[in-house]
Amino acid sequence: MVRALLTLWLMFAGAALARAETIVFTDVNVVPMDRERVIARTTVIVTDGAIASVGRMAKLPAGTKAIDGKGAWLVPGLADMHNHVTSRDDLALLLANGVTTMLNMGEATNAFAGRTRIAANKGEVPGPQIFTAFVVDGDPQYGHFVVKTPDDARAIVRLAKANGYSFMKVYTNLSAEAFAALAAEAKVQGIGVVGHNVAAVGLAKQLAAGQAMVAHVEEFFTGFFPEPPADDQQAPPDDARIADAIALVKAHGTTVTSDLFTYRTIAAQFGKPEVVKAYLAAPDARYVSPADRIDWARSGYQKKAVDLSRRVAFEARFVKAMANAGVPLIAGGDAPTIPGLVPGFALHGEIDAMLSAGLTPWQALSAATRTPGTFIAKTVPGAGKFGIVAPGYRADLLLVADNPLEKPATLREPLGVMTGGRWYDATALKGMLDGVAELRAAR
Repeated sequence: MVRALLTLWLMFAGAALARAETIVFTDVNVVPMDRERVIARTTVIVTDGAIASVGRMAKLPAGTKAIDGKGAWLVPGLADMHNHVTSRDDLALLLANGVTTMLNMGEATNAFAGRTRIAANKGEVPGPQIFTAFVVDGDPQYGHFVVKTPDDARAIVRLAKANGYSFMKVYTNLSAEAFAALAAEAKVQGIGVVGHNVAAVGLAKQLAAGQAMVAHVEEFFTGFFPEPPADDQQAPPDDARIADAIALVKAHGTTVTSDLFTYRTIAAQFGKPEVVKAYLAAPDARYVSPADRIDWARSGYQKKAVDLSRRVAFEARFVKAMANAGVPLIAGGDAPTIPGLVPGFALHGEIDAMLSAGLTPWQALSAATRTPGTFIAKTVPGAGKFGIVAPGYRADLLLVADNPLEKPATLREPLGVMTGGRWYDATALKGMLDGVAELRAAR
């Protein structure tokens, strides 16, 4: 335990020492993600945590830190746009997996939403830049903050903004009146509305009222597609209705979170306790906190004997169709509250799931880089630009051995990550993983 704590302390101290006003990446192949292209064997200069230039070697002061890419590939850091990370250990897991931006989609602790978020966004804590959503519902059954009246809804929007939240997340049982008041106040306050289908409203009206993002693809099952037959409640929608759903989201410029890996992981454990046991025994599970391991073991999914396989297959076709139609998709891992989903690793699972669904590497990587950057720029006033390797953007950078547009699996093995003005090489990233595993094994 002491050795693990010392390892983490040294790692964080080393990261602080690595901070520099200017850092130069030499001999890197840049995948800028502004469009599908590569800038071969070039130089990228970072100053004060922002990209200063790409492809132009300026005269720099003696002693400027230089990172020799040796022909490796520099891409934007990854964005996990749907997770429930609330600890510094999990931030380290995200960073070690190349994640430089995250959106906590509900139930963050006060300390995480405030102190930890502020410290991480200043680069004082190793981890991605953090955005948070405050989740509200109309019924306490899911454990969320309950909002009953329009006055409550307007007040909670103002309170969430005062506490640094970037989004309001709406949940299933919110009343139509409360949703309308919340959406209207959110426009006044400049805070985005994201989340689930609200049963009393429906996705069509929610998007028309300004909801900027649908948090799960499966929200369309209950919020847009017709009810399934009474004798087959798990029947997937008719593929012919996919075009109607695409038309709806494109009409409002709505962003959709691709959660193929999440839904597939949930479906695999329905009615199957042995699958949950396998998740707990998997190599990546050594990074899961003791509390989350207990929650995984007690999860109710394994008690539901439901076959979702046809809906899993439908979602893959739906996401592929949305990608091809130009619907803005963002990737999310939904870890660690769902058994089988480990922070950081789950995002790579989602990228793999999108590829398996037929998306191109460009489409899948866009959902984890450039599109999240566009979404945040559209919905969070004053947020720094990220998701593209270009001057003026945050230097959220991921160095990998191969071209991810040809070999996406290379994203799983970062050679280094930069965020918050700090560079973490492969040794530092491995130290983060080892340190978290050792700490959690000791608890």
